[in-house]
Amino acid sequence: MRKNKVGAIAIKSLVLLVVLGAAHKARSQDATTPYPSMAPIEQYLMTDRDAEIALARSAAPESIARDAEVQVLARLGFETAVKGKNGFVCIVGRGWTSAPDSDFWNPKVRVPLCVNAAAARSYLLRITKITGLILAGRTEVQTNEAMGAALAKKELPPMEPGAMCYMMSKGGYGGETIPHWPSHLMFFFSDIDPGTWGANLPGSPVFGVDDTLEHLTTFVIPVKHWSDGTQDTPATPHVHPSSSGTQ
Repeated sequence: MRKNKVGAIAIKSLVLLVVLGAAHKARSQDATTPYPSMAPIEQYLMTDRDAEIALARSAAPESIARDAEVQVLARLGFETAVKGKNGFVCIVGRGWTSAPDSDFWNPKVRVPLCVNAAAARSYLLRITKITGLILAGRTEVQTNEAMGAALAKKELPPMEPGAMCYMMSKGGYGGETIPHWPSHLMFFFSDIDPGTWGANLPGSPVFGVDDTLEHLTTFVIPVKHWSDGTQDTPATPHVHPSSSGTQ
């Protein structure tokens, strides 16, 4: 990734790529880039609101997602479609928050995630802010600069204790570089040593990355099952978003 890129604000942080066991190359800035610029906003929206709600809820087990708030993407940003009861918030991330750089503008990306109350008050604010900037017409570079400035000025809060996220859906699409994230959990902290969790050590199931630019430490723990209880295996095919009501 480019050194000036605010990368871990979005779920596309290096740690997730480690979980996938995939090599990630920084997005080239030439004509060979598959998605060099933003497509019409309509292509990022889902025409079937109920389908987007269901996809968002698939990020977490039904026992959690059924009482969660659900937000869907509209022209000006994420808006509440279903009010919640348990503090969790489920959304479907798009390319600018949930895919590697090469799929930043890919309008097909749909990545479900469900954050708990602590993450909704801290981590999710970063996702909603970057989405608002993009939908307001900012370029990728301008968005990165604006997010970097907001973090430097402490306009965005640090991670709350206990902030975490479920990403256990088998119905999402992560883009051409990595079509499908594996089932996993994420835990967010502000500036702590990944070694305190034993992350990245031989035999450890915990992956971690410490992003000093964003003052964000992210831990990822893979799990063996999808949110519906079926087993997550390498042979599990991804579901293309066209079957989920997208344009």
